Amino acid sequence: MKKRIVLFASGNGTNAQNIINYFQNSNQAEVVCVLSNNKNAKVLQRSLALNVLAFSFTKTEMLSPQGLLSVLKQHNPDLIVLAGFLLKFPEIIIDAYPNKVINIHPALLPKYGGKGMYGQHVHKAVVANKETQSGITIHYVNNQYDQGGVIFQKKTRILPQDTPQDVANKVQLLEHQWLPKVIEDILTKAALR
Repeated sequence: MKKRIVLFASGNGTNAQNIINYFQNSNQAEVVCVLSNNKNAKVLQRSLALNVLAFSFTKTEMLSPQGLLSVLKQHNPDLIVLAGFLLKFPEIIIDAYPNKVINIHPALLPKYGGKGMYGQHVHKAVVANKETQSGITIHYVNNQYDQGGVIFQKKTRILPQDTPQDVANKVQLLEHQWLPKVIEDILTKAALR
């Protein structure tokens, strides 16, 4: 039986689309649903175009046991993946799915993590601090921003002339290359337990 993945995203949805495409012909897993806190997020259209259920929700629904948690229970996820989800993930869901919620962060944690550190904010800080490398961190989600156990990191070189957009492009390449593979690895190892 295929493992079930639920994705959370807030914006454009290129990571979500990449994950959906990666698992489309897989015998291992499938994306069963995409959820967004932004009813106008492009991720919803991308997902529906790929024949994956997609819904938006309100902050009230996110924090309510009868709201988002009941939706998740209907989809019975083996893994919940935050792929560009910008809100602090609710404790009620983390508690209901221990060690089954992961996030991708566009930097090498513990650097450039925490509240407000997402997207271009991260890349601008990396460039401003003249870092020579950045990358991605895939980690478990706990009740603190970007502090859950690290599962995987991959680095990319930052050149002195790189702009925040250059860094964003390099990091996005890593995200697209590695996030689906790490998801598959987690689900495959989970199957062996």
